Amino acid sequence: MSVGKQGIRQIVFADINEQNLHEFIPRNVSSLEDIKDNVLEIINSVKTEGDIAIQQYTEQFDAVSIELNQIQVEEAEIEESYEVIDKNLLHALQFAKKNLIKFHQAQLRKDWSVKIIEGVTAGQIFRPIESVGIYVPGGRAIYPSTVLMTAAPAYVAGVKECIICSPPQKNGRIAPEILVAAREFDITKIFKVGGVQAIAAMAFGTETIPKVLKVVGPGNKWVNAAKQLLSYIIAIDNPAGPSEILIIADNSADYKKVLLDFISQIEHDPDNVGIIATTSSELIRNIQQNIDNFIVNAQRKEIIQLALRNTLLIKCNSLQECISLSNMIAPEHLEILTQNPRSLLEGINNAGAIFLGENTPVPLGDYSAGTNHVLPTGGYAKTYSGLNAYDFLKVIDVLECSSLGLKKLSESAMRLASFEKLFAHREAIMKRLLELEEDK
Repeated sequence: MSVGKQGIRQIVFADINEQNLHEFIPRNVSSLEDIKDNVLEIINSVKTEGDIAIQQYTEQFDAVSIELNQIQVEEAEIEESYEVIDKNLLHALQFAKKNLIKFHQAQLRKDWSVKIIEGVTAGQIFRPIESVGIYVPGGRAIYPSTVLMTAAPAYVAGVKECIICSPPQKNGRIAPEILVAAREFDITKIFKVGGVQAIAAMAFGTETIPKVLKVVGPGNKWVNAAKQLLSYIIAIDNPAGPSEILIIADNSADYKKVLLDFISQIEHDPDNVGIIATTSSELIRNIQQNIDNFIVNAQRKEIIQLALRNTLLIKCNSLQECISLSNMIAPEHLEILTQNPRSLLEGINNAGAIFLGENTPVPLGDYSAGTNHVLPTGGYAKTYSGLNAYDFLKVIDVLECSSLGLKKLSESAMRLASFEKLFAHREAIMKRLLELEEDK
């Protein structure tokens, strides 16, 4: 392994494997045990003390004093937000909303049924989860795109009640951009609470904040720990951690675009992960020689420089090695900058989202393309999908049998029931067969 400019490390494909992956990619998934006791203390306080605990923790962690009757954002405040938001930003939010709705609506399948055998019809119906809580990070930063990404699939799925919890700013208010994004999806129950206490409030309910059935949305290690610890009470979305990008590139790739896209994803946080896998030695040289020029004037220079500790340049002998590497790593974002990017798609098994070609940088998916940016990180793309409409739907099996269908299924079902010594199972079928014989 060699270390180039700005601390970016360079290895070859043969250096990395499933066993030593963690040595090269320090995915900063914090141990639940490290903070479990503190998180449980907050959870139990909210469970027993409700709004009073919310008030106390908001002052302790957010340095904001809030009256009990101010925990919920008033309707007038939501309406006022439309007056103060930048109109160009409002149009951008509405454009993104339209695309997100179109994309997530296309995911839906109508209720269906199929004839299994004569007299037996089976199918599935789709029903929305009745209540969902969305967690939106806030306080120091404002992320209306998080509202868009989490609210859109819930809206399309037909969730009856959506609420939002987000920490207040120093002025004791929720940013108008967050309020507008929520109102665009008809969400008006918005609460000024963040952190562990927000997740606990949505899990148990308080005097002001209603209990919900599922909680989604990104957050820091405390929020994620709370979601995990409360997953026996509420359903949660996929595990979240620092953002990641893996770029597969060949000798047709423009190193400037590779660097731009690479840096655009590691500017989020010092713990973010950036990886470039390429068959081109020339591309590697250009990246090493020019990366300084791309960072020196970056507005988030300090964060980028820290994140470069978690970056890798990997020389591969073939695009097939690049594909194998990507499947091993299972990145949150996979960008393919090759001569024929779609030809690689069939080989990709593990990725949160895939971006094909030089005109498809990840930030398009982060904001306005319609695809969702709430994606699995830390290798969880091997088992989890990005947030989608089905995260807010229940799939219910439906079976209907005629008397003929009952007869055709009975021998197999009764034989299996007898083998498993579940005699009432067998009897439930046998009695019906006897009744059919008596009715003849």
